Amino acid sequence: MRSFESLSDREILALAISLEEEDARIFWDFAEALKDSNPAQSRKFAELRTSEDDHRHRLLDLYQRRFGEHVPLIRREDVRGFVKRRPVWLIRPLRLTAARKAAEMIELETKSFYEAAMRKTTDASTRQLLGDLAEEERHHVHAAESMAHMEDTDDESAQKQRLFLLQVVQPALAGLMDGSVSTLAPLFAAALATRSSWHTFQVGLAASLGAGISMGFAEALSDDGNLTGRGHPWARGSICGIMTALGGLGHTIPYLMPNYVVATWTAGCVVAVELAVIAWVRRRFMDTPWSSAILQVVIGGILVFLVGILIGYS
Repeated sequence: MRSFESLSDREILALAISLEEEDARIFWDFAEALKDSNPAQSRKFAELRTSEDDHRHRLLDLYQRRFGEHVPLIRREDVRGFVKRRPVWLIRPLRLTAARKAAEMIELETKSFYEAAMRKTTDASTRQLLGDLAEEERHHVHAAESMAHMEDTDDESAQKQRLFLLQVVQPALAGLMDGSVSTLAPLFAAALATRSSWHTFQVGLAASLGAGISMGFAEALSDDGNLTGRGHPWARGSICGIMTALGGLGHTIPYLMPNYVVATWTAGCVVAVELAVIAWVRRRFMDTPWSSAILQVVIGGILVFLVGILIGYS
């Protein structure tokens, strides 16, 4: 991937055109998915789609004036710093709350991109257009908020809620999921192979701390936060790393008990609680349906747990 700082004006405009085309198609998908269950909100998403199409046309006009007819294909996944989006067609049935939150995140990210791009370019006409689009995207964020009929209409409060989700909940959840699930196999494999609480504790401790360090660095290096508003990378990486370690230590600590059998049963109960908590967090903050949350977290955890048992008995 290329860094945002390395992009030229030509590449920034080409990326902006690609972003607007993708956003317009996403809003069109939202409008189609909601037209039967919520026609009023479907029309609002259709309006957002029309606005994004207008942005794309304005960007194309400026690009043609400055650089000619050929627009290189530069996509968001080619540039470091963008949040990975889940494909809309995988989210069925699509709930209004999930669509509204996704729209907020899309518009917030695009606004941050235009603000960063405006500061980077030195061409007056490009700076003016990017600044205008950043302001229009800010209004789109408010339009997405209004779709949920939020009782708290205070802009500062809504902004804090979005930032909390981006900067704290998402990295913490990613770390907790990885730590709770990835350490199951080595921990229970060691428990069944050694029949020793202390040796199992050492394996679990090493796996938890190692996973925490790995996930912390991976999260910190994945995004500098300039385009996404996800906060300082090392703060986000620290949150992710700490939660990863805690996720593994939760079912490792029971092996401080000298009785291997009691420790194993206790660790199994802790695992069940951890997976239930993760499924609840995904449902509460990420608008994941219970069925999907259970399938993704609980079933996955059970499979990893069974792998550890099979290896431990072999």
